[in-house]
Amino acid sequence: MIRALLVLTLLAGAAVAAPVSSLRPVARDGGLRIEPSGSIMPPGRPAGAETAGKPAGGLLQSLRPFLRSRKVEQAGTAQRELRARGAVCGDIEIQGKAIGSVGHQSQSCGVADAVQIQSVAGVRLSQTAVVDCTTAKALKTWVEETAKPTFAKQGGLKGLRVAAHYICRTRNNQPGSKVSEHGRGRAIDISGFQLGSGAEISVLKGWNAASSSRALRRLHKGACGPFGTVLGPNSDRFHQDHFHFDTAQYRSGSYCR
Repeated sequence: MIRALLVLTLLAGAAVAAPVSSLRPVARDGGLRIEPSGSIMPPGRPAGAETAGKPAGGLLQSLRPFLRSRKVEQAGTAQRELRARGAVCGDIEIQGKAIGSVGHQSQSCGVADAVQIQSVAGVRLSQTAVVDCTTAKALKTWVEETAKPTFAKQGGLKGLRVAAHYICRTRNNQPGSKVSEHGRGRAIDISGFQLGSGAEISVLKGWNAASSSRALRRLHKGACGPFGTVLGPNSDRFHQDHFHFDTAQYRSGSYCR
């Protein structure tokens, strides 16, 4: 009985003497360091280092968004400078002004981001043409790659006679037909070419003329690619006096007649 009481007394004493928390590593030179809070810090890293140098706001003020914002700001500045110089569609070679949304009572017509162009690649238009930027850029490509080289030996190409641009109507103005690409700002009609020599070649008179037939056919062929639809005097009776260019897209490629 006495021996049992002695054993119980020893066990109770051991429980009282037990530590209230686990033993922590002993600090060593170059080793782990123990903070008063009980956390363990890597060697050479002062307290609070995990937050030192971080800007307030975390990711919202991180370096990447800062650089991205600066890039966007620079792009915006460049666009403003181009507009100040009369450029539209982000291209100094396309001169005019942005006019925004162009609408009509018919829901089938209208242009979301229309521009009014007055010259492309240094070639003036006889009248300002309202189109979208896709069409303006296609016209510039055709002028640079085909139209200007075609007349290089005749004093160069100075102007394009524009017969039609944005207008809400059906194809060829025929009742019951589908809405023309003109009604969506995707088309422009060219009826003549003004040269640096002072001469002017019209599609109507020049298509079959010995002096200009080859040049006009080259212009017609060169538009296939930049434009989705190219129509000329050989297509139908509605295009005897002009080229119709539009940027409609077809699965089979450009439609040229």
